[in-house]
Amino acid sequence: MEHIQPCGLHHGGPLKKLVMLTLAVFLVTLIVNNIKAYGQIGRLPESPRTIVISGTGKIIATPTIAVSNIGLVTQKADVASAQAENTDRMNKMVAALQTLGIAAADVQTAQYQINPNYSYDQKTGSTITGYSVTQSLEVKIRDLTKISAVLAKAGELGANQVNGVTFTIDEPSNLQAQAREKAVADAKEKAQKLADQLGVHLGKIVGFDESAGNIPPGPIMFAKDAVGMGGGPVAAPDVQAGSLDVTSQVNVTFELE
Repeated sequence: MEHIQPCGLHHGGPLKKLVMLTLAVFLVTLIVNNIKAYGQIGRLPESPRTIVISGTGKIIATPTIAVSNIGLVTQKADVASAQAENTDRMNKMVAALQTLGIAAADVQTAQYQINPNYSYDQKTGSTITGYSVTQSLEVKIRDLTKISAVLAKAGELGANQVNGVTFTIDEPSNLQAQAREKAVADAKEKAQKLADQLGVHLGKIVGFDESAGNIPPGPIMFAKDAVGMGGGPVAAPDVQAGSLDVTSQVNVTFELE
């Protein structure tokens, strides 16, 4: 009977040559990689060439909300009397603010304190002479034309603690986005000028961070007469809202080609 042997297994056929060639390529690749790895021993890994450029953007906007802290301190011989009078007067103040168009949601109790009052004598030392009840309201005024009327009404009703007027913007996200756009454009312009001076080309942006904020102006207040703190008619102070700076500061990292 005639025996047939598989081609290439015992007589150096094409399959054996292919296997040997593949093995040779693998060994050469392994040797090259080992040489490269050996050459990197003791060296720091290479980092891409980059530059970090800062940019600023600012949008000048008109405030949409004024916030004032209006308070009343009531002093009496006992706590109950001080609380009763303070509560009655503050309730009247809240009702009066609502008649000026201030919504109930825009009036919030910011402080409520009860403290003893002392007198001091060298012989007897400190003695409690009565009690003070302090209550204050944070009032948001959305119609800026009513700021003066609100402060005047507070004075008429006996408010004896008014802690300034600050201004803000109700929804600043759109203005913040505009400021950021300006800041990024500023950073790109600076980066391009620097790249031209260095004789390099800008690549893609590989890093970004931002800090943002508003810089409120201090209120400017004028009044022809002093505001009464014990009730009665008072002169309405003139409050200027001014403007707000919505700002963005960015740091942009560019690759260099």
